[in-house]
Amino acid sequence: MTPDKPATDQAAAADNEKFFTKPIAIIFVTILIDLIGFGIVIPVLPYYVEGTAFQATPFELGLLVASFSIMQFIFSPVFGSLSDRYGRRPILFLSLLGTSAGFFLVGFATTLWMVFAGRILDGITGGNISTAQAYIADLTSRKNRAKGMGLIGAAFGIGFVLGPAIGGILSKFGNHVPFLFAAVLALMNAAALFFFLPESLKKGAANVPRRSINRFAELFNSLTESRFRTVTIINFFVVTGFSIMTTAFALYTLNRFGYDAAQNGYLFAYIGVLAVLMQGGIFGRLADRFGESRLVVAGCLLLAASLFAVPYVGPHFGGLPGLLIGIAFFSIGNSMASPALSSLASKNASESEQGKALGVMQSGASLARAVGPLIAGVLLNNMFGKANAISKIDDLSLQRTFWTAAAIMAAALFVSIYYARTVRLKGVVEEYS
Repeated sequence: MTPDKPATDQAAAADNEKFFTKPIAIIFVTILIDLIGFGIVIPVLPYYVEGTAFQATPFELGLLVASFSIMQFIFSPVFGSLSDRYGRRPILFLSLLGTSAGFFLVGFATTLWMVFAGRILDGITGGNISTAQAYIADLTSRKNRAKGMGLIGAAFGIGFVLGPAIGGILSKFGNHVPFLFAAVLALMNAAALFFFLPESLKKGAANVPRRSINRFAELFNSLTESRFRTVTIINFFVVTGFSIMTTAFALYTLNRFGYDAAQNGYLFAYIGVLAVLMQGGIFGRLADRFGESRLVVAGCLLLAASLFAVPYVGPHFGGLPGLLIGIAFFSIGNSMASPALSSLASKNASESEQGKALGVMQSGASLARAVGPLIAGVLLNNMFGKANAISKIDDLSLQRTFWTAAAIMAAALFVSIYYARTVRLKGVVEEYS
């Protein structure tokens, strides 16, 4: 498509564009396998490091979880920029090799520092999602960009369903086994990518001139464009609030309903299935009809309202049906807001800097995933009161945790309304441009 063609011809070409091509299918499978590997370790890591082999304290466990996200925060935009320069395929390949090495290091660890080293290595090379987003951006028109980001969201949902279930089953053979399985899975994924995935970056586009500016300054300079900065801020709020919820959710169901890990697994699977249905099919149609900006507003509204209301739900008020309705709003709200924000971030970046822009978004999300659990940990802990109540979970600590997450989502809602109004008043229609 050349720039001098009439706009009507461009729109017609976008309408006739085949979306689910072979490269898109391959990158979807690549992301899916990677996220299943990531999901495998979610239910196992706390038991692994707190067991007799390592005897990690809860603080060390929190630091271990945060170290992975902090490394992603620092290095996601770096790998995104590298993919703009050298191509998507080699960066995806190297990141999967790093993930495999990190999992092997954790699985074969004999000391706690080896576990930290493995998670840090995985975090450093874990910029593959932003690179995969850039890959999809390379192959889709602006009109179909939202569908592509929704496809990544569907992979997240499936991985969120299958990964923890597989991890739980494999842990019966030893808590180190899921990490070794995830390492082999990532290695096989890297091999499949190497042999079957074509490069998406157009010929000549990878020859980005070197800049004298350092990478950290480049990251902050990426936020100078007002609309991209606003989208990044909204995304940070959404991820922070959602990560507070995921940190507190199991403690909430244990305290209110007496649910065990298996029952929580069913609930998380339910959330994942809804995410797959939303982001795999419904989201693209909603984006075509209403536009991404409105979907962000609607998603933030659903998240804020459900986070505020769910702490009231218990066996004597709402029961399991009320809980299922509440967490359905969690899933639907997040499935509307998150891919819409990724699509808007992509559309606010030039075609030559897709990897860097989406890397900045993922970097901010990684920081939010480190900040959210820390906030939840402070709020869930009772610092005052009777000695036997300190550090115990009760209704008050649960309410203030969920309500803080709701307040953060409300902030995201107000900023998203501001963004939508600004876009409309300036006559910029990003969703269809």
